[in-house]
Amino acid sequence: MNAPTLDQFQQQVSELLLRHRSLLDVMSKFGQSGASVNRAVSKAVTDCGCIELNARKQQYSDTHELENAKETLQSHLSGALCEHCNEVLKSELGRNLFYMTALCNLLQIQLDEVVADEYDKCSTLGLFNLT
Repeated sequence: MNAPTLDQFQQQVSELLLRHRSLLDVMSKFGQSGASVNRAVSKAVTDCGCIELNARKQQYSDTHELENAKETLQSHLSGALCEHCNEVLKSELGRNLFYMTALCNLLQIQLDEVVADEYDKCSTLGLFNLT
């Protein structure tokens, strides 16, 4: 089975979004779903423990080249999501993507253009994108 395109997904979201047609409703649901993603990651650390977080100040060096920076910088993350936390997080990310797509629909923005523009920007700027 082929994966749906962004355009197909955007069309499906347009057809399914009945309850929250107001821009303000969609914006608040998008923010709420983003918070739920953060909560799911936090629960994977604090409740389940399948992943651990050991954050500290990043050690930047003027002597390293920019290309080598990603090798020396840390994600502060160890472990891997268990099956349950993975499923919960995928569900929350999906809900977040749904409301982001609904926001695109209301503002007449094509999701595939957003992805293409961001891809082009990342490709053009490379490491200078600094995201």
